[in-house]
Amino acid sequence: MTSPVTIRSEHDGAVLRVVLDQPKGNVLDTAMCEALTAVLLDAACRPGPLRCVSIEGAGKHFSFGASVEEHAPGEVDAMLPRFHRLIRALIAFPLPTVALLRGQCLGGGLEVAAACSVLMAEEGAMIGQPEIQLGVFAPAASVLLPARLGQARAEELLLTGRSIAASEATGLVTTVTPKGDLEAVFQDWLSRYVLPRSSAALRYATQAARTGLRAAVYGQLQEVEDLYLQGLMQTHDAAEGIASFLERREPEWAHR
Repeated sequence: MTSPVTIRSEHDGAVLRVVLDQPKGNVLDTAMCEALTAVLLDAACRPGPLRCVSIEGAGKHFSFGASVEEHAPGEVDAMLPRFHRLIRALIAFPLPTVALLRGQCLGGGLEVAAACSVLMAEEGAMIGQPEIQLGVFAPAASVLLPARLGQARAEELLLTGRSIAASEATGLVTTVTPKGDLEAVFQDWLSRYVLPRSSAALRYATQAARTGLRAAVYGQLQEVEDLYLQGLMQTHDAAEGIASFLERREPEWAHR
């Protein structure tokens, strides 16, 4: 079976390029999450010259998000812990991680990107957490976005479900390039700031720089996951929101 994630090594092993390879939406289903987690856990232990890991989506988009089907009652109890294992693997990864954003970066896709060290986006890229439109919320983003984007802006995205241009996400997205220039800008960034550095120094510097974020995610993500599975998913409206999406109809909220 073809892997949903493809990888290649560049710059004599200094850079590992990871591609979410299920276009057009690069949906983060269980198979993709487990494949991506395995790549990260393997790379974290790899000795030698590795200095950076990049993550991008095949085709026109980074990711439309996690699988809605796997959010349904009976599925989500297994899916969500697996997805959060991926988020923890990204947060704990001991070298710089770079998310390269094109097109749509939504839902679980934005949660994966927000767990990376650096976010670079092509002009026209859109980010958002639309989960509230389905009667649910984004657990990992509820921890990551306040820490990375600021509390007020994070709550506005999480509670409205609207998408914004990556260029508006100051504090989260560090670089926005003209359309078609993202790869060239990334390669220039690597040549200036990563390739000349010591892998050992980057390894310790990354762990040090992420001390606060790592503590926040490790301290809060389980609490938020429990709120989702043991609270939200017991409500009528969570099941209705997922069902209405899968059945391609408007939801009928009972407000309970």
